[in-house]
Amino acid sequence: MPALVIAEHDHAGLKPATLHAVTAAAACDAEVHVLVAGHHAGEAARAAARIAGVAKVLHADGEPFAHALAENIAAQVLALAPAYGHILFPATAGGKNAAPRVAARLDVAQISEVTRVVAADTFERPIYAGNAIATLRGSDATKVITVRTTAFDAAATNDGAGAPVEAVEPVPDNGSSRFESAALARHDRPDLTAAKIVVSGGRALGASEKFDEVLAPLADKLGAALGASRAAVDAGYAPNDWQVGQTGKIVAPQLYIACGISGAIQHLAGMKDSKVIVAINKDPEAPIFGIADYGLEADLFTAVPELSGAL
Repeated sequence: MPALVIAEHDHAGLKPATLHAVTAAAACDAEVHVLVAGHHAGEAARAAARIAGVAKVLHADGEPFAHALAENIAAQVLALAPAYGHILFPATAGGKNAAPRVAARLDVAQISEVTRVVAADTFERPIYAGNAIATLRGSDATKVITVRTTAFDAAATNDGAGAPVEAVEPVPDNGSSRFESAALARHDRPDLTAAKIVVSGGRALGASEKFDEVLAPLADKLGAALGASRAAVDAGYAPNDWQVGQTGKIVAPQLYIACGISGAIQHLAGMKDSKVIVAINKDPEAPIFGIADYGLEADLFTAVPELSGAL
């Protein structure tokens, strides 16, 4: 049976998480289909059709999907589920919201945060904050999976017309939830989960203003996203959507610069797959130095401005 990937998009185009989920679906030794459920999302559907390895795109276009409410997305997936052996969601906020609803209605066990596909029914996923890797075999006829996108390469895209796009009947509004409003932060920096460089700060910064005064100039010169530890977020120094870690966002950039972050296990779980890790901390015993490729034992309030100046 084919595998169905639930696309993440903004109606005008695909989000990078979809490309990583397609790679995971292809590893299941199944024909890959992509569902684009949106409102006036034809451009996103055409973008999905250009992903290498995708055999077909299912386009459900309707008002119920205008704000990607999990109840409506799950209902659309359930309408298509009988034809698929694997249903894959990126392990993003949206995917984690919809996938459990699908798994519960299908009465199957969800397989969460998959980092490797061993076989069509066998998968690896991290447990104990990434300190151990569990290998599990799913016996359900339909496997509902969330994919840790940082563990899979992004699928390539083609310039041609690509796979056929098939319109499917959109489900009616579920009615159990409604969209009220959205408060969106606008900034010129790249998205945290898609950035190639991330500059993160910890509680050692001491105030939200220090993120702007000390870390922001470095991030701007590097074209980097800003991140934060849970301790910094809990202290109110940084917004929630900057949080990197087990209970925040999982990132794997080319370069991760940790400033004043001690390296609690829940933070390491969210960034230890980064290609190059740089740690700046005045505590020589900080756990972050144990995984850093480059460590600088120094006061971040001196070292970071000097680094910015040198750049």
